[in-house]
Amino acid sequence: MTYHAAQPFRVALIQAYIELGNPPENRSHMRTLMEQAVTAAQKPDLIVLPEMWNTGYALDRIHELADKEGAETREWVAAFAATHQVNVVAGSIAEKKSDGHVYNTMIVFDRTGAEVASYSKIHLFRLMEEEKYLQPGEEKVMFTLDGGIQAGAAICYDIRFPELARSLALSGSNLLIVPAEWPHPRLHHWRTLLTARAIENQMYVMACNRVGRSGDTDFFGHSLIIDPWGEVIAEGGEQEEIITGTMESALVQDVRGRIPVFEDRRPSLYDR
Repeated sequence: MTYHAAQPFRVALIQAYIELGNPPENRSHMRTLMEQAVTAAQKPDLIVLPEMWNTGYALDRIHELADKEGAETREWVAAFAATHQVNVVAGSIAEKKSDGHVYNTMIVFDRTGAEVASYSKIHLFRLMEEEKYLQPGEEKVMFTLDGGIQAGAAICYDIRFPELARSLALSGSNLLIVPAEWPHPRLHHWRTLLTARAIENQMYVMACNRVGRSGDTDFFGHSLIIDPWGEVIAEGGEQEEIITGTMESALVQDVRGRIPVFEDRRPSLYDR
């Protein structure tokens, strides 16, 4: 399928509860929710899952729980994408790579089940001691959906670094996809940062957060689909649900034409 800018691109964000340290249960639960998404009255073109949905933040056991080379995730999500002819951003998972390190990795599949991108989170969150258990990625990642949607990857804490989103936008992204595990009490930060990334880069932002309590932490959901004007198209509550909305790529070009931010940049004056 080839996407044209004039046609709507439907998205479903799977705002789910994640059971700490239980990959088999989380896989089963996520598959059930994905089945619900593809059998809805309006089938999505893209499904997005939350961050670290296979294990949650069971960091003290992450080396034994992580999906080795992401093999199990890759196998069943690729088959799901092909069977239902839907693009899937498989949130992010704890992935143990051949170098022996565990990464927080987003994997993307197209409608045929082919893997089109893999991105490992480059900014590790010290408040949750990610840097003690996980290895950071070393490169930004962009990918194309349906031959016409240029998307950039970010994971949770990455949105606090505007340089990443701006770099992706300058490289051609018109959509930023953000799986997350973002907790209370920072709901205001979540909504503000995502809205800012959309406005300043004149791009769509689609952010899928988890819900539920894990240890002493409460995750609030509020998954968001935001347009290039910074208007919220859809927002979840604090319960498990599937949030849906539509992207129209033509709006990105319209907004960028009305306020020529990228043409008015003066990078020679930005010393850092």
